[in-house]
Amino acid sequence: MSSRPVPLIPPGLRAFLARIPLLAPTVRFLRRGPFARDRNLLITLSVLTLTVGALAARVSMEWFSPALMIPITLVGGLQLRLRSLSKLLCAVAVSLVYVAVVRGVGHIGPGLLATFGFTVVLAALMARTRGKLGVQGLRGDVMLLELRDRLKKQSELPKLPKDWDSRVVLKQAGGSSFGGDFLVSIREGDVLELALVDVSGKGVDAGTRALMLSGAFGGLLGSVDDFLGACNTYLRRQREAEGFVTAVHVRINLATAEYVITSAGHPPVVKFEAGTGTWKVSPAKGVVLGIVGDLHCERDKGMLRRGDALMLYTDGLIEQPGRDIDAGLDRLLGEAERLLPSGFRDGARNLVTTMSAGHNDDCALILIWRP
Repeated sequence: MSSRPVPLIPPGLRAFLARIPLLAPTVRFLRRGPFARDRNLLITLSVLTLTVGALAARVSMEWFSPALMIPITLVGGLQLRLRSLSKLLCAVAVSLVYVAVVRGVGHIGPGLLATFGFTVVLAALMARTRGKLGVQGLRGDVMLLELRDRLKKQSELPKLPKDWDSRVVLKQAGGSSFGGDFLVSIREGDVLELALVDVSGKGVDAGTRALMLSGAFGGLLGSVDDFLGACNTYLRRQREAEGFVTAVHVRINLATAEYVITSAGHPPVVKFEAGTGTWKVSPAKGVVLGIVGDLHCERDKGMLRRGDALMLYTDGLIEQPGRDIDAGLDRLLGEAERLLPSGFRDGARNLVTTMSAGHNDDCALILIWRP
């Protein structure tokens, strides 16, 4: 997705104006400097503001109301630097004073002044935020949208063979596009590796750290033998501790159906055994990432037969205020029985909806099974 700014003057018109001897110096001035677009927009909005003020004072307050300067101020807040915005606000103040002098102070009522005051504060906040980011216009929002799309694409499992199936359900707190739960996965030949990670916090508050860690963990996945150990070393190198991180790593051989589960402080993986029709809790466990230098994780190995399934999830599905986490796990396994009549694919979303009802937290559920 391209984020190049749209020029104020079309290239064809600019080339035509440059051929006119008297206008050539003006065109060169408008194109000069790294902030040419900001300066040209400031000139345009300032002229427009002064024109509206003059017309309101001398022609008609009905056709050229001073309120027309409110959207001009908002455009300045969205597009101009803070220094340029202050100059535009000076032009707005001059126009209002001019209207008040010519038409009388009564024509600029307290309601209009309060609206202008609120607009000025809002525009200044927008310009200040964009100034910290170093972007102009709506490019900051475009960057966030691109990050969201990348994270969403990264949370999709690779294409599996025809005798395998999967379902991924991610539900962020407050309906946000960013949250503290994320999935990274990779498939190389017959080996599928995936890791479900839970960053402390929820919603947008944990989303920024999850974005950073998803890139780092995604680079480690498939590149090292001890994935969780490498993640633990990475977190230990960080200068500032920002809460805890739990993760579960699963490696599956799609040809032999053998799997290895390692966990670092994460809720246990559960396996559905089609032969007995029951869910079995995996014994894999370990310490939360980033706490100790020597991470020791107990592995769980096994094989998925026809009809078997592995279910990975985050604590948002089983953790509720005032209730024991084991009770939440028992309730999850009980609700999981409802997956069997309708199938795993259709029941996964319903399971997340049921388990997350009544509390606002990030939730994630991954199901991998052999039909």
